[in-house]
Amino acid sequence: MSQINDNNRLIVPISQRDHTQGAMDAPIVLVEYGNYQCPHSNEAHTIIQQIQQRIGHKLYFAFRHFTQPQIYPQSQKAAEVAEIAAEQGKFWQMHDTLFKCQNLLNNGYLVEYAHQLGLNVPQFLRDMANHIYADRVAEDFQSGIRSGVNSTPAFFINNVRYQNEWNIESLLEALLKAEKRCDRTL
Repeated sequence: MSQINDNNRLIVPISQRDHTQGAMDAPIVLVEYGNYQCPHSNEAHTIIQQIQQRIGHKLYFAFRHFTQPQIYPQSQKAAEVAEIAAEQGKFWQMHDTLFKCQNLLNNGYLVEYAHQLGLNVPQFLRDMANHIYADRVAEDFQSGIRSGVNSTPAFFINNVRYQNEWNIESLLEALLKAEKRCDRTL
């Protein structure tokens, strides 16, 4: 049975399958649904990196794929490539590369990134050709839909949808407020 989210809450909690950074017991949990080809997700990527530098030990961050191939035709392939890199222990390195080079996501460039990151390129090519991680990417997308996501980037702070401005000041303020609310509930 499908759950539809009417309360702007994160329906699928963070689990071992997610790509995360930070300590699991951090008082602030930020989940982003993003898209490697979306310019707004790229801006958010930069903001999150700055926030991590400022409050890193307080933040547990998870990234989930929310491809929109009808708008961003390379987004599905880029997400699958990130998962191929994850299988080879290089998710975050590929994640950063895909955002850094988001206008260069055709096959030739993706193979070049795999080579630069030291991935097993023959395995990478097989996995890419066979769409080994398409279902994994689709699971992220569906979890976003269930949580009310319809565009990228979409953020959840301590399981609640953040819908205000996502510039560094506003997002940082919301994260720190969430930490204070967490402290009061302990």
